Amino acid sequence: MSDLEDNSTAKDRKFVEALARGLDVLRAFTHGSVVLGNQDIARLTGLPKPTVSRMTYTLTKLGYLSYAPQLEKYQLDSGVLALGYAYVSNLRVRQLAKPYMDEFARRTNTTVGLTCRDRLSMIYVENCRPAEVTTLRMDAGVRLPLATTAAGRAYLAATPVLAREHLMAALEAKYAEAWPEMKASLQESFAEYQEHGFCFSLGDWDRNVIAAGVPLRLSDGNIMALTCGGPQYQVSEEDLKGSLAQQLASLARDIESLGV
Repeated sequence: MSDLEDNSTAKDRKFVEALARGLDVLRAFTHGSVVLGNQDIARLTGLPKPTVSRMTYTLTKLGYLSYAPQLEKYQLDSGVLALGYAYVSNLRVRQLAKPYMDEFARRTNTTVGLTCRDRLSMIYVENCRPAEVTTLRMDAGVRLPLATTAAGRAYLAATPVLAREHLMAALEAKYAEAWPEMKASLQESFAEYQEHGFCFSLGDWDRNVIAAGVPLRLSDGNIMALTCGGPQYQVSEEDLKGSLAQQLASLARDIESLGV
């Protein structure tokens, strides 16, 4: 079952159900497993196994999946890589923001990330680190949870109310019993953003990592998120909540001024 399911698609005559199911099959590989069998994919997507078998066969023929006979499982193939690379390499905001992010990372000795949302995750499209920092490597394509990271919280805080409510409902369905505590933490982040213009994740995603996040508003109306932070032994909470978060907000304004 998809993280975000829009009931309106059932009534949309232009909506191609078969295509949506094929994309759901590809998305199943973002759940952390490198190789998956048809039964694994059916469990992750909620699709019937015969449907999954037809989808994996077709996607293999098209070069988006490859089949490992010895494992009787599938993995992503070069067709997906080509699409992803084309998106990232042609993303104008990434090209323009990178020099600013590199300078910020060098000057503050922190890791700086640029992320966009995909369903209930934030995905890195760029990550910059000072040369001497070897930890917290987040390459393009790495996914982060929406609810517990600085990137996700900044994105949600800047999202228009109706769209945010839709995402919050999806998060509630995903986290079930853990949701009340998570919701309270998110509401604190939203209040923090309203007052200061940035959000924090202080060990909420990874107990060893702290980070600040700010939204990046693009000229086309889309929202991305910038983050900075690092392991707690490298970045202090005092510095993060003080000058670093303020500098990150200024970095976002500088990048926005480029007309991205």
